[in-house]
Amino acid sequence: MANITLFVPDLLKTRMDTHPEIRWSAAVRNVIERELDALDEFEQFARKSRLTPYDVTRLAQDVNNKAATHAEQLLKEAQRK
Repeated sequence: MANITLFVPDLLKTRMDTHPEIRWSAAVRNVIERELDALDEFEQFARKSRLTPYDVTRLAQDVNNKAATHAEQLLKEAQRK
């Protein structure tokens, strides 16, 4: 099994030390595995997709614009109350 070195802020390490019942190596290994599984799933989806990078960029812009418009409407409604 390979080893990696992980640096964490002192405050985080202090908090980790308050839970000696947790095997932190196993916890981090599980998080890394979940992230890799999610990336694998995304890559499989992307391989099957017919979207071009341009399509993805336009779609992201549209979603951002609509979300911003919706947020502005909610803010205006909240200010009226």
